[in-house]
Amino acid sequence: MRAMLLVNPKATTTNARTRDVLIRALGAAVELAVEETRYRGHAAALAATARAKGYDVVAVLGGDGTINETVNGLLNPVNGGPVPPGSEGRPALVVIPGGSANVFARALGLPNDPVESTGAVLEALRDGRRRTVGLGQALWEGQSRYFTFCSGMGYDAEVVRAVEGLRGTGRKATPTRYVNTALRHYLATDKRHPAMTLTGPGIPTARGLFMAIISNTSPWTYVGSRPVHPTPWASFETGLDLLGLRRMGPMAMASVIRQILTESDALPGGRHLVQLHDEAEFTLTASRPVAFQLDGDYLGEYETVTFRSTPNALQVLV
Repeated sequence: MRAMLLVNPKATTTNARTRDVLIRALGAAVELAVEETRYRGHAAALAATARAKGYDVVAVLGGDGTINETVNGLLNPVNGGPVPPGSEGRPALVVIPGGSANVFARALGLPNDPVESTGAVLEALRDGRRRTVGLGQALWEGQSRYFTFCSGMGYDAEVVRAVEGLRGTGRKATPTRYVNTALRHYLATDKRHPAMTLTGPGIPTARGLFMAIISNTSPWTYVGSRPVHPTPWASFETGLDLLGLRRMGPMAMASVIRQILTESDALPGGRHLVQLHDEAEFTLTASRPVAFQLDGDYLGEYETVTFRSTPNALQVLV
């Protein structure tokens, strides 16, 4: 079995010792090539190369951003075109968590520690244990990109943008930093003029949204070890879920936060909430450009983004 390992040397919890342990362990199990990512988008290019060269497996050591790039490189989306089933001519994915949140890896049931996760992955390699998962796809202004666990428009994307700005100054994206940034940004964000409207085939039009979270699985993220569940019914085996907020006042936000931090299968409740479950496609349209993020990666401000579910898109060794 031929495998390519992609390593992000700048990932939050990645260090030389972890890389060496992983390389030795995987190298003993498969024919291994190792590549380090050097710039934004490099993981996608390397994954596409691995697919073109007929590798059986692409493993990635990094955070959710590096994993997202790798997935997009494996799928090679072209103008939003259809994706063949995950078993057709595409390497299987191996995920080793090396970032701060590691949402995708943890949603797959992998340990958050990279060394422990390596052990679980080696067992999956030995036993040939694979799981086929669905993905989300976002399309906007002629562009297309897949996401593994979430996307968002509005306030949560504004927070992602602010945290990325802090990371650009050399500070790590720790859970505490995310929480503090979210609290500070809440005081500054527009809480009076909602911009977004939700539409879709067979979906009642919902106007006046300040924020929308689109989920391909649950949890949406983690605060340390605590999972956050705005869309608790979301799953890799179903379509996309959405939670939209029509109010951003302190009482409304406090109610939502309390509910999504609760370990429960119940959907968050409230007349100010808009919810979708297991949908194939929908569109968010804004009256002005709003912040947009995908798998925790800030992509800019846009007025219209369409979201689609892509079933059975990818095989993961887990």
